[in-house]
Amino acid sequence: MRPVALAILLLMNAPPAAADDTPGRRAGPWNETKWPFLIDQWGLGTAYQCKAAACGADVTVYLRAKVGFCNCTTGIVEDDEIDRVGDNNLIGWQWRARGLGAPVTVGWMKGRSRAFMVEGRDRRERHALTVAVSNKCDAVVATVVADQPISSDTERAAMDFLGSRPVLQWAAANTGL
Repeated sequence: MRPVALAILLLMNAPPAAADDTPGRRAGPWNETKWPFLIDQWGLGTAYQCKAAACGADVTVYLRAKVGFCNCTTGIVEDDEIDRVGDNNLIGWQWRARGLGAPVTVGWMKGRSRAFMVEGRDRRERHALTVAVSNKCDAVVATVVADQPISSDTERAAMDFLGSRPVLQWAAANTGL
């Protein structure tokens, strides 16, 4: 066999190189971790953590697809839709919005984000940012959670992560069918 053909054959049969954006592994400073919540009508989601050194605070992102759970025509355009599709109830038993939401774009999906204070079942308050975007008639809901206020840098790191290749591939595979 010629050396070039052998090299091509070896490359074709080599295992894929580990990359930071490989689904199920890492996406930059974000490490996939176990989904800590019980299964409900939306099934299990996926969770990622980012340490303070990279994100400004220890942050966890809980990500779920909610198939058939948003307006097929307009998507998620109002704050009451964030309240309806959000997963703050996973974090705690009581929550309050810290202000009005804002429009966001994640990849090809549009929606809104809104900050919340969530009182956990352990009576600790946590800071949360709910990001809800739509892919056709389905919602992609991300809940960004930290024990301290979510700074603009931390929010930007979370939004960059949501727009990363592994998350967008996950969203495409789990919604919009």
